[in-house]
Amino acid sequence: MLENYFPILVFILIGIVFGFAPVITGMIVAPHRPDSEKLSPYECGFEAFEDARMKFDVRYYLISILFILFDLEVAFLVPWASIFKEIVLTDSVKLFGFIEMLVFILILVVGYVYAWAKGALDWE
Repeated sequence: MLENYFPILVFILIGIVFGFAPVITGMIVAPHRPDSEKLSPYECGFEAFEDARMKFDVRYYLISILFILFDLEVAFLVPWASIFKEIVLTDSVKLFGFIEMLVFILILVVGYVYAWAKGALDWE
């Protein structure tokens, strides 16, 4: 009975190897030469080694939320685009599937224009 689970064990082991192999290879092969440029602030604009309880600017959170919002758009567009041919060929769903996605994209465009008009995308 345990031989039925052997492929799952092999799959888990291969996943662990593929997960840890690049990390371990990078630790062994990569040079470790920290300098002031590598330790400088990145992405958020704050010093890398300061008090962990410092306050972040609200604009940083706003930009990240907007990124997540418009990034999730792809999570809905890609599956729809992958079955678009089947949607078009099915008469009962043809118009509904297309209009449904147009409404979704219209809502996103209105949100994007609103965020742009309010200056949420300007970092200053």
